[in-house]
Amino acid sequence: MLALRFAAVLALVVWIGGLVTLGALAAPAAFEVLGARGPEGRTLAGSVVGETLRRFNIVTYACAAVVLLSLTTRGVLGPRPRRFALRVAGLLLMTAATLYAGFVVAPQIAHAQQSIGASPSTLDAADPRRIEFGRLHARSVSVQLIPLLGGLALLLFELKD
Repeated sequence: MLALRFAAVLALVVWIGGLVTLGALAAPAAFEVLGARGPEGRTLAGSVVGETLRRFNIVTYACAAVVLLSLTTRGVLGPRPRRFALRVAGLLLMTAATLYAGFVVAPQIAHAQQSIGASPSTLDAADPRRIEFGRLHARSVSVQLIPLLGGLALLLFELKD
């Protein structure tokens, strides 16, 4: 059981740590460094961050599978983890949010960027395309808070067992 708990904790740490690293360090750094080169640099930064998030989503799917497998195996073999149903529900919500961000919101953002043809920041603040891009970006950030906060809660549960 220790190996299963370790795998779950490790997967949660990778998932949560990746979200924090990408959101708080990598994305701002890419826009700061490449954005200093002008609108083309901002467009490049957006492409780099978008591709990094796409690749990280694959990692998060694997992390979700590891945590689910660990919880399920521990639930079947016993002893069942405390608040088992709550943990599984939280994990499913985290996974759903990640899938939604990766398969729904990210393509919408990519489509919005393609329709603009340049960095959205080059458009007038009142331009509907810039407003739509901002709305989609805000949705993406908000949706990623679900796995971040859920992952912290699951990590706390794992550490308390």
